[in-house]
Amino acid sequence: MTTNTSDFALLMKKFGGMALILFGVLAIAIGLEYRSTDLSFGLIAAGIVALVGGMGLLVLKIIRRNAG
Repeated sequence: MTTNTSDFALLMKKFGGMALILFGVLAIAIGLEYRSTDLSFGLIAAGIVALVGGMGLLVLKIIRRNAG
């Protein structure tokens, strides 16, 4: 287990980023599969936002790891 709160924050950024990327990919795939419904545009948009957010969290983690 982590002993420092900053270690826990970094761990949550890593897992949170991976979870957002997974959610983003799934949302985009479901949105593209059901293109005939009105919900598909919202799913694709939410998937793109989640993907960008997840990649941002992982990039922040990598930058912080390389800075120290």
